[in-house]
Amino acid sequence: METLMRARTILTKASLLVLAASVAGGTMSSAQAADLAPAQVYARPPVVEPFNPLMIRLRVLGVLPDSEGSSVNVGAIPPLSSPNSGLSISDRVVPELDITYFFTPNISAELILAVTRHHISGTGTLSGLDIGKTSLLPPTLTLQYHFTGFGPFKPYIGAGINYTAFLSQSAARTPIAGLVVTDLHVNNTVSPAIQFGFDYMVDRHWGLNFDVKKLWLRPDYSATVNGTIPVTGRANIDPWLISGGVTYKF
Repeated sequence: METLMRARTILTKASLLVLAASVAGGTMSSAQAADLAPAQVYARPPVVEPFNPLMIRLRVLGVLPDSEGSSVNVGAIPPLSSPNSGLSISDRVVPELDITYFFTPNISAELILAVTRHHISGTGTLSGLDIGKTSLLPPTLTLQYHFTGFGPFKPYIGAGINYTAFLSQSAARTPIAGLVVTDLHVNNTVSPAIQFGFDYMVDRHWGLNFDVKKLWLRPDYSATVNGTIPVTGRANIDPWLISGGVTYKF
């Protein structure tokens, strides 16, 4: 048995010497020698992109009020009240920033930030009456579901809540047909919101966005005409918010 073990050791050493001599003499390539020698194969782990939950968008926002159905109650002059009269609220285009936070690749929350200024005028028997101006600060928070499986095209839907603060309110104080609005106040209000839109990602970070929201924004208001006549009602602003711009995913 001992003789057999010594023979095996001598044979192994001889094989290694022959292998080394063959490589040195050029009769066997290094690759062929490597094939004969024992080798260990190390699998490279797959590259996994880190999940970053934050996304921002810079967009151009069009605010398109739908004021049909607004009410006007002129207590001292019933013929000037609804349904004979109503309100018209101007459209507006402004820059807008939104911040989106992803809880999962499919579920996120979005907050939009913008300020718009609108002109209010009368319709019907109050047609031509300049009522005044007000600025809207309408932060809107929505919970979104993002559809996956469409490659760079990433559509989503959402629903949430809006709180609108009316700032810098001013009466027109412009006389028309013997009437002049001398005071104006629009109440802050909460309203529901729905949305749909999509991102088209050019690469991992940058993309293009299109978004549509609908708000049911119906604040109460009060005004004074000619310094003494009280006017009250509800302004059905109900705007469509249509926007497009640039997406950046961190």
